[in-house]
Amino acid sequence: MALSILETDSLYKEEEFHPKIVKIPMVLLQRPLSWNSSMVRLTYPSFRLLLYLEWLLLATAMFMEVLLPFELSWSLPLRVVAIATFSLMGLRLPMVKLETKLLYTALEFGLILLPTTQHSLSSRSVFLLCLVLVMRSCLVFKQSGQLLVLGLSLLTYGTLLLSRPIVPKNFMPDLIAMSWDWRLSNILLFSLTLVFALLLINALLAERQSREQLEIAHQQLEITNQQLCQYALRIEDQATLQERNRIAREIHDGLGHTLAAQTIQINNTLLFWESNNHKALTFLKQAKQLGAEALLEIRRSLSVLRSNPLLGQSLKSAIEKLLTDFQQTTGIEPSCKIDLPHTLPTEVNTALYRIVQESLTNICKHAQATSVTVGLLAHAGMIHLSIEDNGKGFNPTQNTTGFGLQGMRERAVALGGQLNLHSQLGTGCCISVSLPLSKLAYDSDFIS
Repeated sequence: MALSILETDSLYKEEEFHPKIVKIPMVLLQRPLSWNSSMVRLTYPSFRLLLYLEWLLLATAMFMEVLLPFELSWSLPLRVVAIATFSLMGLRLPMVKLETKLLYTALEFGLILLPTTQHSLSSRSVFLLCLVLVMRSCLVFKQSGQLLVLGLSLLTYGTLLLSRPIVPKNFMPDLIAMSWDWRLSNILLFSLTLVFALLLINALLAERQSREQLEIAHQQLEITNQQLCQYALRIEDQATLQERNRIAREIHDGLGHTLAAQTIQINNTLLFWESNNHKALTFLKQAKQLGAEALLEIRRSLSVLRSNPLLGQSLKSAIEKLLTDFQQTTGIEPSCKIDLPHTLPTEVNTALYRIVQESLTNICKHAQATSVTVGLLAHAGMIHLSIEDNGKGFNPTQNTTGFGLQGMRERAVALGGQLNLHSQLGTGCCISVSLPLSKLAYDSDFIS
């Protein structure tokens, strides 16, 4: 038993964990408590105490056979050799093959029975050797094997004790009865001792396995914590990138739109400054108003980047105001048809509003159109938005890197929809957006 524990400890040292992260399967944490001899280590005080106890029991058995009482006879070397061999067998316990374990245990029983059959080994030594045998069985066998070894040990000791004659035979009946009572009491004490030893060692093994599983769980928690930290960093980086893109869209759609309209008004002012002072003054006042709105937009963006651009208005009212401002800026009277029988969530209203706003800004800056049509309606489980003009058009494959088109497409995709752009040189442009109602989070009156 001594070497078995020491060897187990050496195996742990040889296979010591390297200072790197090792992923431990969760199945190790979900296994029920079961016997595992490799858990036994000399570094644990409980098992070190059992080792010392085994040495003490074997030394006591050797001492009693040699000195209590001391007598030179042919059986003394047999007893000494049997106990010494029994002790040396504990230096290496079988841990793998069942056949080896059974042969090992049979040899141990043979070393106990061989001198016993010659009436040379005392019952006290048999008591101690059987106790050591049961202790070793706890480290070799599972529960069924342990119970079998316990039963055979009890049978061996009981047979030995009850089969020895009472000498001399002319004892008084009371003394014979007392002798039998002593034998039965001794067998009962021996059985209780074996059961106690069996329960104690199994409890220590279970406690040791619990410690191992706690260590594994601790390592798993450390690994999980590191993985969560890495995931958190990735999510933080992704969230930062998304926030940057969102801020870029907000600046482009809000402040960019206002400054673009202001630039157009200033150009109109310069264009009519000499020919029509009254009209130029009107354009200049509008440019001033747009400058004030741009300043307000900057302050609003700095205070709350996620503010609702509709400012409490309905989507229909906000789009109609955009079209009115567009008409005042460009002189083009747009055609508009909005049919939304339901109330949409704020993020959907904001996305649709920004797409219309960006589209009108692009028409105002680049299209040179004379007719603009805006349509927004819900049909067949979809929300359809279209902005169409009769301007000069462009090649979509050569105009896909700007913030405007990219921002509109990102807004549509974020809501589970898609944006399609159709344009050719000289034929105008049509932007269509489709959002599935099934993927949108509606307000309560929309659901009803």
